[in-house]
Parts: sequence; structure tokens; C-alpha cells
Amino acid sequence: MKVFWTETAVQHLSAIYAYIAQNSPKYAERTIDRLTRRSQQIATFPLSGRVVPEFSTEQIREVIESSYRIIYYIKAEQIDILAVLHGSQQITPSEDFSE
Repeated sequence: MKVFWTETAVQHLSAIYAYIAQNSPKYAERTIDRLTRRSQQIATFPLSGRVVPEFSTEQIREVIESSYRIIYYIKAEQIDILAVLHGSQQITPSEDFSE
């Protein structure tokens, strides 16, 4: 299945890179590479992620990579990566990750 990175998720990746790159551009690159490579797992095994507890719907799932939550939405034809958040960040069911 095809994985689509939403604008919001790409902005999250950019912010993560900028923050880490302040101290180590090389580590920032590695982190972003690991995060984006997880989309291969999501594409192959979309149900491998757990249901996001804050949303309680089967279609919104997440996988964990290091300290980050990669939150995605399973559609019939594609998977949308909605957000990439640090595990310490709080989200609420009313939060809108859509474009």
C-alpha cells in the first residue's frame, strides 16, 4: 500500500531535524532517516501499529521509533502519515492533523 506524508507530518520532521541539528547535524540526519524508513513497515504491515489511545479508532494507529510516535491513518487506497511527535507531547482527540 502507498504511504503519503501529510504536510503536517513533513513539518514535524523538519522541526525535529532543526532541533537536533543544533547540536549534531549528523545525528539529526540519522534520526530523520530512521523515522522515514518506518513508512516501509507501515506500507507492508499497516495493522502492525497499535491503535492510538487518544483516538480509539481502528484506522488511526501509531508505531514507535526511538522517542517518537509516528501516527498514521489507514484509508482504503493509501496510508496517510498524520504526525510525528515526541513521546512526551500530549495530544487530544479533538486535535486535527489533516491538511
